Amino acid sequence: MKRALAAIVGVAFVFASAGLAAAQTPPTKADDKKMEDKKDTSMKKAPHHTAVGTVKTAGPDNLVVAGKSKGKETEWTFALNDKTKVKKAGKEVMAKDLAAGDKVTVRYMDEGGKMTAMTVSASAPSKQAAKAKEDSTTKK
Repeated sequence: MKRALAAIVGVAFVFASAGLAAAQTPPTKADDKKMEDKKDTSMKKAPHHTAVGTVKTAGPDNLVVAGKSKGKETEWTFALNDKTKVKKAGKEVMAKDLAAGDKVTVRYMDEGGKMTAMTVSASAPSKQAAKAKEDSTTKK
């Protein structure tokens, strides 16, 4: 029994020593280069922002949204590209399918002063807003 215990302790000591030795080995130049590449790509990624508001106009390559930012009325113009995902009521649609008055949440990246939309989630305008819009067009 004592021999088995001594053997187990000896094996554990060997593995622990090997692990410590491996941890102390300096990284190779190839490893350093990989780490630098990872740092470069992570630094290049622009942070994501979110805007919430209503659609003013929607086209195939841009979207204009009106909303509030920091308590002030604001209007944003987002560029749309082939990577932009647009959903309305949970279904994927084309940007041109968005109507003025639709409530949207836009996740976007600011790329050198150009706001590029990554995702646009829309819901139809409320029934009250649609009725008010209809009433204003019938009165004219």
